[in-house]
Amino acid sequence: MNQIEERAAQTEENKLQAAGPKAPLDPQKKRGGFYLMRGKEIHGSVMPDQRGVQFLYMDGGRMASSARIVGNLTDESMLELLQTAEGFRKLVHSIGVSLEMEQGESRSVDFVFQMYGKQDPYVSGTQLRVSVPVDGREQVIVLKDQEWSEDDAMPGQIRFEFPASGEIARVWVRLYLQEGYEAPLEPEEQPVDLKSGEYQELLNKSLVQTGNPARLQRALDRARRGEEVTIAFIGGSITQGAGAVPIHTGCYAYKTFERLCRLAGRGTEENIHYIKAGVGGTPSELGMLRYERDVLRDGSVEPDIVVVEFAVNDEGDETKGECYDSLVRKILGGKNKPAVILLFAVFDNDWNLQERLSPVGIAYQLPMVSVRDAVVEQFYRKTGEGRIFSKNQFFYDCYHPTNLGHTVMADCVDRLFRAVESLPLQEDTLRLDQVRPPLGGEFQSVRLFDRSCVREDIHVDCGGFCHRDEELQAVEMDRDLVPTKEFPNNWMHRGSAEGENAGKPFSMDIPFSMDIICTALLLIYKDSGSSAVGCAQVWVDGKHVLTADPHVNGWTHCNPLICFRGAEHRQYHVEVRMAPGDEDKEFTILGFGYVE
Repeated sequence: MNQIEERAAQTEENKLQAAGPKAPLDPQKKRGGFYLMRGKEIHGSVMPDQRGVQFLYMDGGRMASSARIVGNLTDESMLELLQTAEGFRKLVHSIGVSLEMEQGESRSVDFVFQMYGKQDPYVSGTQLRVSVPVDGREQVIVLKDQEWSEDDAMPGQIRFEFPASGEIARVWVRLYLQEGYEAPLEPEEQPVDLKSGEYQELLNKSLVQTGNPARLQRALDRARRGEEVTIAFIGGSITQGAGAVPIHTGCYAYKTFERLCRLAGRGTEENIHYIKAGVGGTPSELGMLRYERDVLRDGSVEPDIVVVEFAVNDEGDETKGECYDSLVRKILGGKNKPAVILLFAVFDNDWNLQERLSPVGIAYQLPMVSVRDAVVEQFYRKTGEGRIFSKNQFFYDCYHPTNLGHTVMADCVDRLFRAVESLPLQEDTLRLDQVRPPLGGEFQSVRLFDRSCVREDIHVDCGGFCHRDEELQAVEMDRDLVPTKEFPNNWMHRGSAEGENAGKPFSMDIPFSMDIICTALLLIYKDSGSSAVGCAQVWVDGKHVLTADPHVNGWTHCNPLICFRGAEHRQYHVEVRMAPGDEDKEFTILGFGYVE
C-alpha cells in the first residue's frame, strides 16, 4: 500500500470512529427522582492547603428540608427515610451531580457525600466521591456499587472540593429513587423582578417601626458630610454570611453596607467603614460576651450603627431574652451613643423569635426590621397572583438565605434607611437608666475573661487544663475570606502531659481553678462531635453547679452556659473538673463571662 492509499485508509478509519458504533446500547431508562440542589451557587472557601471547599450540611433535618423546598417532596414517609443512613439507602438508588463554571482554571471539581458515623461523626462514616466535570455533564454514583461502613448513622454533609480557592460554580444534585417510590412533579420557577411594584410593597411590610430614629439620622447625616462612620453587624450564621456566594461580599451585611455607602456616603467607601461579627450556631448569650472583642475590637472601634440579628438563634438562650436585652443595652450605652437596628431573620418553616424579642425594640424605641413579615405571606401565593419568589429561590437550606435572600434582607434594611431619611429630624430622648429592661438587663455589664486577660483580682491555676486548643470554630470576619478562629486564648485538657508541660510533673486529674469576685458567671466551652472529647463539671465553692456536655450540639462551635447569676457580690472559688470516667478525654474552656 502506497502513502496515498495509507492516508485514504486512515481517513476512512477516522470517519468510522467519529461516527460511533454501528449498534449503540439502548439508553438506560431515566429513574424518577428529585433535586436536593437546583442551580445552587457554591464558592470554594480557602483551606489551609489552598484548596477551595464548599461545605453543605445535611444533618439535623436539613436534607429533608431541602428535599421539601427544592425537590417538592411532600411524602412524609419518604422524608423520614432521609434522616438515617439505613433509610437513605432504602429510598435512594443513585446520586446525580452536575456542575457548571463560567470561569476559573478547574476542569473538574470533586463531589463528596459523607455519612456521619455513630462512633465518630466525621471519621467513621462512608464517604462517596466522584470527580465532576465543569461543563454540566452529570456524573452518577450508584449506591449499590459502593463500599459502605457498618458504622453509618445518618447523611451528614456534602462537599465540593475545588483544586484552588475562590472559584464559583453552579451545581445540581439529584437523588434518583429505588423501585416502588414515586418522584414528585418539579415546580416551575419564574425569574425574580426586584424592580417591580410588588417587590417594593414587600419591602414596605418589613418595616416594623422606625422608633426614635434620632441616632440613626445623626449617623446618616455625618456620613453624608464626609465624616467617619462605622456600621457593624452582630449575629449568628446569617450575619456570618452562610448561604451567600461568595460569603464575604454576597452576604446581607456587606450588601447593606454597600447600600449605606450609596445612600449617605460619597459613592465610595472612603468614609464609611464595615464590621461584620457573625458566628454560626450561637445566640445573644454568646454575642453579649464577644461584643467588645468582635465589634469594638477591644476599644479600637466605636460603631455608629449596629445591626443586631439573633431572632433565629436565641431559642437556645437560657434566659429567654434577658441576654438579648442585656446586649442591646450594652450597645446603646456606648459613649458615642450608637444607633441600634433590630433585624428579625426567618427560617424556612416561617419561624423566628420576633414576638419574644420585639418588646426590647418597643421599650427603647428602636428601629426594627422583619424579614419574616416581608416574605412569608407571598410564599403561599401562586406565581402571577402575588408570589414574587419561592422558598427555593429565597433559602439556601432550611436556615440560611441564598444570594437572593441576602439581597432581600439588605433591601429591607435599606428600606428602613430611606424611611428614616424622609422623617423630620428628631431628638435623642433615650435615657437608658430611666428605662426598665423589658426582658431583664442583669448582663448589661458582662465582661469576657480568657487566657489573654491579666487581672490582679482574678487568680487562675490552669491545673490539667494547661494546653491551647487550635481546632476551633472559625468564621469569616468583615470582608475576609480566611476564617478567624474564635476564642484562641483558651485552656484545654488533653488527658496527658504534652506540649507546654512536657517533662514536668503533671496529673491530668488536677482541676482548673479560679478565684473571682462577681455576681454572675458564665462558662464558654467548645462543642465537638469527636468521641475523644468528654464532659466537664463546674464546681463553685465546693458545690457542683453544672455539667458541660460538648456533644449536645455535635459539631465544633462555641457554647455558653450560666454557672450562677444574681448572687452576692463577693469572691467565689470556681473549679472545672473532668467528669468521672472522662478524665483521659479532652475538654476546652474557651473563656468566662462575668458580671462584677
